[in-house]
Amino acid sequence: MKAMILAAGRGERLRPLTDKVPKPLVPVHGKPLIVYHIEKLATLGITDIVINYAWLGDKITQYLGDGSRFGVNIKYSPETTALETAGGIKQALPLLGPEPFLVLNGDIFIDDLPISRLQIQQGAERLLNGKQACLWLVDNPEHHPEGDFALSDSLLMLDGSNKLTFSGMAIYQPRLFDDLPSGASPLGPLLKTKIAAKEVTGIHYQQYWCDVGTLARLALVERHVALN
Repeated sequence: MKAMILAAGRGERLRPLTDKVPKPLVPVHGKPLIVYHIEKLATLGITDIVINYAWLGDKITQYLGDGSRFGVNIKYSPETTALETAGGIKQALPLLGPEPFLVLNGDIFIDDLPISRLQIQQGAERLLNGKQACLWLVDNPEHHPEGDFALSDSLLMLDGSNKLTFSGMAIYQPRLFDDLPSGASPLGPLLKTKIAAKEVTGIHYQQYWCDVGTLARLALVERHVALN
């Protein structure tokens, strides 16, 4: 299985840190945020990683290089202007290949990846169950109390009383993006269309997760890592 780490965001809410440092390289307890993802992927044997970049992307490539010092192989998908999430994935598809792939937002922190070595060995198709995507959802954080999608018998629903928040972690079939035009495109509308068509499965991820989108939440993650 290949993985893609989304790293093209500007990180406006993390300024002034992100004026000179790209968001994926913002340090958490002395280590760049994106390196935690890379190390966890390598531990599970996912060693082919694609990273997109835009703002200060040269600093990302200079720091990570080809990934060999982390035991992985990194390929890059540069974006002259940020293509948003779906557009960035669409552009990177030639690097990701024809099989289902794992996608991680570069600005989240987790203690453990949502997929196990056994699940990787069994193949992503089991998680997808014939569908086009599988999303991991988390309990609604304080900054997003309304949630995104409901979970019913492993299928995602647009409406429901038990809405949870999309974690930024998912497995996608390449064909999910077949009808998406090249260029900038958000992920939300595409997912909502596929969810309405009952083409998206979901899993409730109940381990530690934080969207490191603000200085306050960065401080929370720093404290969590220091205590663990």
